[in-house]
Amino acid sequence: MYELTSHSEKETREIGERLATLLAPGDVITLEGDLGAGKTTFTKGLAKGLDIERNVNSPTFTLIKEYKGKYPLYHMDVYRLEDSEDLGFEEYFLSNGITVIEWASRIADQLPIERLDIEIKRTGDESRSIRCIPKGSRFEALCKELIS
Repeated sequence: MYELTSHSEKETREIGERLATLLAPGDVITLEGDLGAGKTTFTKGLAKGLDIERNVNSPTFTLIKEYKGKYPLYHMDVYRLEDSEDLGFEEYFLSNGITVIEWASRIADQLPIERLDIEIKRTGDESRSIRCIPKGSRFEALCKELIS
């Protein structure tokens, strides 16, 4: 596990932006954290790092939003998913884009084995702990580079 500290929304976005420069097509990032912890703020940074110019917001009511940039970004929020029936998530995971899933623990049985799990926790009014848990050697190396 690797841990980063953010002291502001701007820093949270910057960490996401830095991570985006290390990602490759087919990568899956999961995001966990309480409501308002900064999952969408982090994703906005990822989008900026992927040269996405559209405004990124939470797909809470639409389940999946797609953005075009250096690589496609598939932003999912599965919080409101009633059950974990197969909705074709694997098609996104095997695509030529980057998949980011908020509340991914709700579809844990459908997630790829190799991925990067990120937990964002409030540690103060503006500060956040961003814990990166790599699943697989590629993501282990990616995390080492991210924190260096």
